[in-house]
Amino acid sequence: MRALVFDRKLEPQGDYPDPVASPGESIVRVSVAGICGTDLEIARGYMQYRGVPGHEFAGRVIESQSSALRGKRVVGEINAGCGRCATCSAGLARHCPNRTVLGILGRDGAFSEYLRLPDVNLIPIPDSMPDDVAVFVEPLAAAYEIFEQTHLARNQTMAVLGDGRLGALVALVLKGEKYLPIVAGHHREKLARLAELGLETAEESALRDKFDIVIDCTGSEFGFRRAVELVRPRGRIILKSTAAAAAEINLAPIVVNEISVIGSRCGRFQPALEALAAGKIDPRPLIDGRFALDDGIAGFEAAKNPLNFKVLLSAT
Repeated sequence: MRALVFDRKLEPQGDYPDPVASPGESIVRVSVAGICGTDLEIARGYMQYRGVPGHEFAGRVIESQSSALRGKRVVGEINAGCGRCATCSAGLARHCPNRTVLGILGRDGAFSEYLRLPDVNLIPIPDSMPDDVAVFVEPLAAAYEIFEQTHLARNQTMAVLGDGRLGALVALVLKGEKYLPIVAGHHREKLARLAELGLETAEESALRDKFDIVIDCTGSEFGFRRAVELVRPRGRIILKSTAAAAAEINLAPIVVNEISVIGSRCGRFQPALEALAAGKIDPRPLIDGRFALDDGIAGFEAAKNPLNFKVLLSAT
């Protein structure tokens, strides 16, 4: 099959081995896949990953032992747990110590014609939902994970640090759920676009207020440091960023100001699917480019442009 493969460098291949489903898995033909910040970090060495990257996708099941899935348009949760350990038994397969992660850890991903995932990971999408909307379910689920981890009061002040893909989606989710975040970043053009979507924005360097909650979506090793500067005593920092570069962290302010720090990664897909189906969020204004899978290198270059939000790859 055709695939975009990373092995110390990113390159397209026309004869990459087709995926072979293990028992309890299905084969999905990928319709569209999104390039996110984690994919860019993988191309810089994050997780020492080798294989096919990509974990945001919408597609159709073409091979499955499950009659409920065959032929269905689906999205897929990216963490595949072992199903046998105590963590999986507790319903936390996304934290299974033996897990594989689509396009990130031990499992080929979505920048290809086909992929394989466990049946339990695959979620049918409504016929009325276009692929260009469904492809956002995975990153939106990561945004909705915040609500699973901590209670947010609507009278609390909130800052989302980072005007990139993740920051924009987190802010749109908060807005869709009737919160009033301020999005802070470095790119005036992107902040202007987010303002047109009804979000309050500010240049990050101009922020002086202290916030009850600061959500780091910068994708930078410096984001946490800035979050510490902006959170009030006994406030909360929610870390959504993963970065290949290591960060130097001074933990003293965390202790002195009694700040709560919450690491936040993947989330359940159902809340994101329901929000999209209900029209709470329309992520399509964030799409800045579409490339064929064979032009995946050009797609990655477009995704590296800090002025672009979301770039999609099409395998069809």
